Amino acid sequence: MRILLVEDDKSLQRTLLKLFKTQNFAVDSTASGKEAVFLSKTNDYDVIVLDLMLPDIDGFEVCRQIRKEKILTSILMLTALDEVESKIRGLDTGADDYLPKPFHVGELLARIRALYRRSVEEKTSVIKAFDIEVDTNSRKAFRKGRDLRLSGKEFALLEFLLLNRKRIVTRSEIAEHVWDLNFDPRSNVIDAFVKLLRKKVEAGSGQKVIRTVRGIGYTIFDEA
Repeated sequence: MRILLVEDDKSLQRTLLKLFKTQNFAVDSTASGKEAVFLSKTNDYDVIVLDLMLPDIDGFEVCRQIRKEKILTSILMLTALDEVESKIRGLDTGADDYLPKPFHVGELLARIRALYRRSVEEKTSVIKAFDIEVDTNSRKAFRKGRDLRLSGKEFALLEFLLLNRKRIVTRSEIAEHVWDLNFDPRSNVIDAFVKLLRKKVEAGSGQKVIRTVRGIGYTIFDEA
């Protein structure tokens, strides 16, 4: 899952960045509403966590501008204002959910996961393809009932490949969704993780699943 965090409280921003990374989310962050609009137009995010009170333009305006650009990314609005009128305004400007501060981190994560599932799998938490099954709630993956015992990044990589199984995904797309803006595209980290993932997914089956498309990227075998 790739998240854009828009929060100007430096302490809270650090806390949330640390929290999201423990969940193996790829996270970009900014304290600027204007930069948030720019980033949402130039990157493909799964969820935007948007603070209402920002130093330049507020979260209402950020949300309005994002929706004006026809960007349908799920938006979770955070605010210290708990008035009904603020909630209604936030939802009317295009937010998908609303969470007042202070909040429990468990509830924040649950809401993010719910928005993500809603956008990619029509409210189901399980992605199935061929004989592979990925549960986005438990963060576990299985092949023919066998637990693949994936690391966080391996799971995120498999999830992304399965969600895009009808096409070839480039290394740049993988870097953007599974890692973040700070990822060094010159490194061989993606290739190393694909190799590890391939070993686990294909172990004991004698059947290749993940295919390398030379010079382009990777795809899941249609005939798997």
